[in-house]
Amino acid sequence: MTPEIGQFTLILALLMALLLGVVPMLGAARNDQRWMAVAPVAAGSLLALVAISFLILIHAFVQQDFSVAYVAANSNLKLPIQYRISAVWGAHEGSFLLWSLILSVWTALVAAFSRSLPA
Repeated sequence: MTPEIGQFTLILALLMALLLGVVPMLGAARNDQRWMAVAPVAAGSLLALVAISFLILIHAFVQQDFSVAYVAANSNLKLPIQYRISAVWGAHEGSFLLWSLILSVWTALVAAFSRSLPA
């Protein structure tokens, strides 16, 4: 059940990223402050969703949940805990998710600290 929640949060994160990319830009084009005000909320939501997904993947590696294909392909029963955790970003899919998490943190920080900048 937990891996399915992680996949669902990734799908929601994709939808949130699309919302974050489209709605504030349309608001800027139409000079609508309400649409532009969506950006900080969407950025925070995107960060939360990607972080939840990443933490669920870490949990799957730590618990050795081999029902997850990514865990089964990149881990085994004899790996120490530190290697299981680092195996999360050891292959392409996990490193892409880590990169998405880093970019989500950056996006949320820009959205939070750019409020005081002049328009």
